[in-house]
Amino acid sequence: MKKMKKVMALSLCAAMTAGLLTGCGNAASNGGGKGDEPITLTVFSQLANYSGEQSGWSADILLDKFNVKLNIVPDLNGTYQTRMEAGDLGDIVVFGSDGDPYLNAVNAGLLFDWNEDDLVKEYGPYIYEHMQNALAHNAEISGGTTYGFGHNVATSTEDHESFFYTWDIRWDLYKQLGYPEVKNYDDLVDVLKQMKEICPTDDNGNPTYALVAWPDWDGTMAMYPKATATAYYGYDEFEMGLYDPETGTFYDCLDPNGPYIEALRFFNKLYQNDLLDPDSMTCTYDYVQEKVGAGGTFFSIFNYAGRSLYNTEEHMDQGKMMLSLTPSEAAPIAYGMSTMGGNRIWAIGAKTQYPELCMEVINYLCTPEGRITMEYGPQGVCWDYDENKNTYFTDLGRSCHADIETSMESAGYKGTFHDGQLQINNTTWTLDAINPDSNGERYNCDYWKSNLTDAKYDIEQDWRDYTGCNTTEEYMEKGNYQVSPASSYTAARKGDEFQTKWDQTKECIVTYSWNAMYAKTDAEFDQIVDDMIKKANEYYYQECVEWSKNEAAARRACEEALK
Repeated sequence: MKKMKKVMALSLCAAMTAGLLTGCGNAASNGGGKGDEPITLTVFSQLANYSGEQSGWSADILLDKFNVKLNIVPDLNGTYQTRMEAGDLGDIVVFGSDGDPYLNAVNAGLLFDWNEDDLVKEYGPYIYEHMQNALAHNAEISGGTTYGFGHNVATSTEDHESFFYTWDIRWDLYKQLGYPEVKNYDDLVDVLKQMKEICPTDDNGNPTYALVAWPDWDGTMAMYPKATATAYYGYDEFEMGLYDPETGTFYDCLDPNGPYIEALRFFNKLYQNDLLDPDSMTCTYDYVQEKVGAGGTFFSIFNYAGRSLYNTEEHMDQGKMMLSLTPSEAAPIAYGMSTMGGNRIWAIGAKTQYPELCMEVINYLCTPEGRITMEYGPQGVCWDYDENKNTYFTDLGRSCHADIETSMESAGYKGTFHDGQLQINNTTWTLDAINPDSNGERYNCDYWKSNLTDAKYDIEQDWRDYTGCNTTEEYMEKGNYQVSPASSYTAARKGDEFQTKWDQTKECIVTYSWNAMYAKTDAEFDQIVDDMIKKANEYYYQECVEWSKNEAAARRACEEALK
């Protein structure tokens, strides 16, 4: 059956080639002429926050190169289980982890073997040549067969990735306040209160808040408080709690004095002081982008929900920027890099009619051109190489990087840069990997020689003068942080019965966590936390914690083995 698919694909390719020879236009060698009907690939992604056909500049690039359209299907309201029961996960499949959902798909025979008929060797040549460790690791966790590879593949293990938790704050407001000391959560709340007093409304006249959270990415815990605990203590989210990569200590999430409950209390303090956007519980990430972009917030632990949305040219021209200010008692996590990749899996569905085409698309995303293009926009339009192979932004690219709502119409594309960002929401190479097509530079534009320039804005220079640093990475490196080392650890399967227990317990924790964040008083917060602990234990919390502790020990053993 798979052989027939290959024959059909080759026949299709021949027909397309014939079309090219008869003058059908600027089609790429892998795609068809402009008159050919594009092929729509269904991409089921557990990481996507978008549903529907990919649009904008990235869609045009993929259409031109492969004559392909992508229909993005997110994992919402039981989509995974429904597709599993139907026996068809889609054409390209992206898993949020290499745990049970992925392994269940492997065991059910719903993923395509990448070595069958030399699929990856013939149609994914860049992957095959440069990602052997990642492919081998996938085979190791998948029972000996390669079904894909994990995200954030590194070219070396010598360094850590750039900092993800950058503690972005409205620096112009912080300057107005006289740079008050921020040691801990309480100090941060006080500063944010003062910011709201001097800036009560956003660009549109709507009320401002310290931050806006969102439930879209909640997992075993409420995502934003969990992530804040990670950003503060350097403890990694791990099963039903947090894991200290320095000591191997596991902190169960419902420890009343533990990091997760402490982070929940911080969010509740924000709410009680009218500093947490009251729409957080029901908003989507699209709302977050709109709110932050309009100056409706002062703070984010995430760079992508802080400076990346707020630092537009318009704001910076006005002397307004979000820049890093880490509490002095905090030690954010930084993630070690691995040539084996992370746990978010790229795969191909076993029922696809187009395995070769799927592989070609994924392979393109792994090439230097594909990786950097999907991050920063089309080559020659948003970025390019100079005569020394150093990477640089064009004027349009610099504008898009500063403001994702920048129009792409001047370059012949529809909509904004944001409209064209690939909605699969997964990576191939880590952004901090070396780009082999460059002069030894990383894919990460923060390290490009062309961007290591004098401050363009006075407010940016003020931050540099205050911190004594020229870049965010330099600032974060100078402070306290913890590195979570890469390892070969993969979580054990939970099994169907235990997974059901886990899901029931998880739902309880997430629901009560949000209720705790919205408590009107400290007493009400304490009561909700007590109720959460009691209710979770009525489910299967202790069983889940014991399983998590065992997994923490296994992870520690893997980390120690690589030292």
